[in-house]
Amino acid sequence: MPDAPARALPSTVSRRRLLALTAGLASGLGLAACGSGGPATAGGSSAPEGRVVRHARGESIVPARAERVVVLDTDALDSAVTLGITPVGATAVTAGAPLSAYLPADRLVGIKAVGTIGSPDLEAVAALRPDVILSNQVRDDKRYDELSKIAPTVLSGTTGPAWKENVRLHAEALGRQTEAAAADQAYRAKLAALVTALGGPEKAAALKVEMARFLAGAPTRLYLNDTFIGSILTDLGVGRPANQNKPGFSIEISPEQVDQAAADVIFYSVYGDATKSDQERITGGTLWKGLDAVRTGRVHQVDDNLWMLGIGYTGAGLILDQIRHHLTG
Repeated sequence: MPDAPARALPSTVSRRRLLALTAGLASGLGLAACGSGGPATAGGSSAPEGRVVRHARGESIVPARAERVVVLDTDALDSAVTLGITPVGATAVTAGAPLSAYLPADRLVGIKAVGTIGSPDLEAVAALRPDVILSNQVRDDKRYDELSKIAPTVLSGTTGPAWKENVRLHAEALGRQTEAAAADQAYRAKLAALVTALGGPEKAAALKVEMARFLAGAPTRLYLNDTFIGSILTDLGVGRPANQNKPGFSIEISPEQVDQAAADVIFYSVYGDATKSDQERITGGTLWKGLDAVRTGRVHQVDDNLWMLGIGYTGAGLILDQIRHHLTG
């Protein structure tokens, strides 16, 4: 998904309502003290109960084990559900869009919409009385101070290839380190089982695997190693086409550059209206039809929401399941 557009800050009236809400929360729950990450208050009172979590924007004091969590990006939603928490609030990819459909439906029941990714509704967040807010600097760095007035806010630096480190940060913020360790162990076990199913490390490494994405209104992308899917393919130990086996986000190609998409196996997804992308021009052309993966029937369309936005252990595990299905039958 392209970066979500920035939204203007709330109007004066909305800002006043937000301050009133947060003031009430602070007096009732002591959230202002927790969100500031500050030490003991004046007059000799003790510091707020909780734990200090260091993150991309500094330090926050969080509850020993959070229960009311608001998540502002898809990676934080995956983390919360993976770690056994149903958030009280979450942002959607676009207005009115459902939450990540690959997650268990019963774990999404009751989650309130709090705006869209990159443009959260701060009043809606405050109304849910969270005890922790999870996001990242890419989406919400400029709103960090306002979010921290509502509840302790923990930001990762980014998403994508750092997703395992981010899950550990989320687990620390939520007091679910044991659950995170179990999720990591399950992921590594699934990797090992898939390598065995592919015939062992050498055969896996000899198989050149690619992830392509057709985007409405934008050039087609071939994903490199510094991405969520790139990190999974690296962890799996499969080969990568030489032009894609390098640091970076993606290579953009035109229909005249389809030879750059040469691989043994091509996974692809579509974002937005396919008729507004280059999918038909590329897949209907002779260059595409001449690719080894196309000629051998090893081209597989996958769910864009999962492969691009399922950034976490639950999403990664399902992607590995789909890779196994397509590559081993």
